[in-house]
Amino acid sequence: MPMEFPIRLNKYLAHTGVASRREADELIAKGKVTINGTKALMGQPVQETDQVQVIGKTKAKSYYAYYKGRGVITHSPAAGETDIATRLAGDYGITHVAPIGRLDKDSEGLMILTNDGRLTGPLLNPESEKEKEYIVVVDKPLSGMFKRAMETGVDIEGYQTKPAKLIANPKNDKRFNLIITEGKKHQIRRMCAALGYQIQSLKRARIMNVELGKLKPNQYRKLAGEELAELLKALNIN
Repeated sequence: MPMEFPIRLNKYLAHTGVASRREADELIAKGKVTINGTKALMGQPVQETDQVQVIGKTKAKSYYAYYKGRGVITHSPAAGETDIATRLAGDYGITHVAPIGRLDKDSEGLMILTNDGRLTGPLLNPESEKEKEYIVVVDKPLSGMFKRAMETGVDIEGYQTKPAKLIANPKNDKRFNLIITEGKKHQIRRMCAALGYQIQSLKRARIMNVELGKLKPNQYRKLAGEELAELLKALNIN
């Protein structure tokens, strides 16, 4: 969503990715922020026509939603493989952000890319219980047992998965959405295999409040405004 003006200066700097609100307040207090060439004041409102500058600011923080295509490697590609960083650099000239977390080679869908290291811990911490939603297609129709097991927890090599939410597709009895709050390696593939099902396709459609939306494979969009603010707030990043 676009910013609504007037907007408090620290909120403006957070929404534009320059700094968190806390960092913005520190910059303002140190006299490092100007509005129309004049030193800014704490809590000062910003109008849409104002020129805001940060003196000696650190590298601006960037946040993207990115659609990792099937066959693309998240990190550390082997010879002959292509990773997200290579695609970003080649397709868009973007070299300053990195993906948080992983999606295996045969999976596709949403990745969050950023140069803000503060997101890594809260997003990947298995105890943080942050929702991730996947669209899954398996090799045979879902049974009632399969649905119950996926929702209550599946034993995968001695580990009991946390309760999940399965949303069946009324038009396709092999297709469903699965919402989980953890991210063990190949977790959904292993859960399905343990119940006698093989995955035909697996796509991540949502991470917390960030949705894949209309993105196509290897496309991206910037995260900003209320969407970014909600994400950072949920991760307790101020």
